[in-house]
Amino acid sequence: MQFHHHGYVTTDPRVAPASGTGIDRPAELPEAVDVLIVGAGPAGMLLAAQLSQYPVISTRLIERRPGRLEIGQADGVQARSVETFQAFGFAERLVAEAFHLTSMNFWGPDPANPSKIVRTKRTDDDPDGVSEFPHLIINQARVLDYFAEAAAYGPGRIVPDFGYEFIGLEVADAGAYPVRVTVRRASGEERTVLAKYVVGCDGARSAVRTALGTPLVGQQAMHAWAVLDALAVTDFPDIRTKCAIQTEHGSILHIPREGGYLFRMYIDLGEVGAEDNGAVRSTTVDSAIAKANQILSPYTLDVRDVPRFTVYEVGHRLTSKFEDVPGGETGKRTPRVFIAGDACHTHSAKAGQGMNVSMQDTFNLGWKLGQVLTGRSPETLLDTYSGERQEVAQKLIDFDREWSELMAKKPGELSPEELADFYVKTAEFPAGFLTQYPPSMVIGEAAYQALATGFPIGKRFKSGPVIRVADVNPVHLGHHARADGRWRVYAFADAATVCEASALRDWAEWMATPGSPVARFTPSGADTDSLFDVKAVFPGTHDQVDIGQVPPLFLPRSGPFGLIDYEKVYATDPEQDFFRLRGIDQRGCVIVVRPDQYVAHILPLSAREELSDFFAQSMLEARTVQAAR
Repeated sequence: MQFHHHGYVTTDPRVAPASGTGIDRPAELPEAVDVLIVGAGPAGMLLAAQLSQYPVISTRLIERRPGRLEIGQADGVQARSVETFQAFGFAERLVAEAFHLTSMNFWGPDPANPSKIVRTKRTDDDPDGVSEFPHLIINQARVLDYFAEAAAYGPGRIVPDFGYEFIGLEVADAGAYPVRVTVRRASGEERTVLAKYVVGCDGARSAVRTALGTPLVGQQAMHAWAVLDALAVTDFPDIRTKCAIQTEHGSILHIPREGGYLFRMYIDLGEVGAEDNGAVRSTTVDSAIAKANQILSPYTLDVRDVPRFTVYEVGHRLTSKFEDVPGGETGKRTPRVFIAGDACHTHSAKAGQGMNVSMQDTFNLGWKLGQVLTGRSPETLLDTYSGERQEVAQKLIDFDREWSELMAKKPGELSPEELADFYVKTAEFPAGFLTQYPPSMVIGEAAYQALATGFPIGKRFKSGPVIRVADVNPVHLGHHARADGRWRVYAFADAATVCEASALRDWAEWMATPGSPVARFTPSGADTDSLFDVKAVFPGTHDQVDIGQVPPLFLPRSGPFGLIDYEKVYATDPEQDFFRLRGIDQRGCVIVVRPDQYVAHILPLSAREELSDFFAQSMLEARTVQAAR
């Protein structure tokens, strides 16, 4: 955490000084805004936290609930989400509060007595170490609380406007605020809000999606499950371990929860025929508990309290587009209305994907809105949102369908070993690490992928241990990156020291010339690193790097006092060589990472024009941009 660069700070350094729209922010919903977010779920709250970093943008978030969510539907937090929380500054606190899911056990009928269950296999939750962050279980409401804090502490000071229901919208062909939105207060009063952009994060029954006339397309799996959050006394030995239990009487997906006592069970209620007409949804808590006891035999479950209970039928649905521009018109006009999260894709809850994928939707969209609305990028950048995220959602639907079908099978139809093998084999997908965006204006071609084999272009930047040279602190390279809208440019050196002539030194000197991305695209009057956070990583040890010889590019001046930032120069950790861990070529390279943590490009240190031209695809020249104040 860095602070004091604007003056001595004696209060909580997580609270940024209010700026722009965050100063004297009106309590009442204004008549016109730049961005109107509808829905204060995970997607909406992340977007608010991101846009709070752009205080020149007027952003409001409306929610029909009267106040904060107390009990959420989602509880699984995948490692990719925890990486995202790190960027927003609250991963450490949430990790301390949550349950850490480190393994999964599988249970099935005892071959000697099929009326009883036995443990058939134990597996690690992350056998290949795809992330340094854990897989967590925590109440969704707490995730929203942390995002709400990040939004309120950002310079834009964004807080939800509770008690507003979205009624409808109209999109005009022109005008400064082309979207006309009708909202209704709890009192019944209706009013109009004008917006440049609207983002519907209002769930599976999205009124914004309905207003766009874009239905969810898919089908029901004709299978029902009860969801039981419980405090209970039991002799089941794995009550504090995630378990998949399959018997002739049905299946249970069992998930321990935070706090040491609470757990959740997804209890198989069986096939649902077309003639059911929703009758299964009237299943009582007592009958679900009885079903659980039948499946768990010879073990028993004495439930003492049920904080939450519901019944759902598995469905897999997806919208045709995540914006208001039909597929055939993409690129011909600017999208003005977007949808994200459950408003775009619905599926079962058992793979722990809903909240996680929803947050990645708006992490993808937020910085793009930020760059467009601050004049740093053309509106065509917004076309990449639906194109990138819809493919991810389709893969999610396909994965969830397969996992749900496997969980619903009887022991004779599928062995416990087969289910366990599928869980281990596919672990990287639900963890959130198989997303790979295709080439676009913000994703480069893989011509130089061999220079950094551990960073596939289009996939998220996988952090690793390094030593910060100035203070000799061991840190994770990616953990310094914050969700502040900046691009990360990692320059991996071709020499262990800075005293000798090198391709890195030549590259750094070029980055100070008029043709470099820093000169072309950084707003006039802004800090040198306000758009591009450029860091150097040396293949030698920290004692080989003389900080006094480092090129000025890696020691930029910051804030009104022009203080030197010493946290952009790194060396390898002798015990965990980053260059070896991530397949960095000895000739060095440049790795460009987007504000949402995805690897955008890999280039040689000599490919200078190619680097500048890559950014020119999605950015406007600095002379057309006004620096944020």
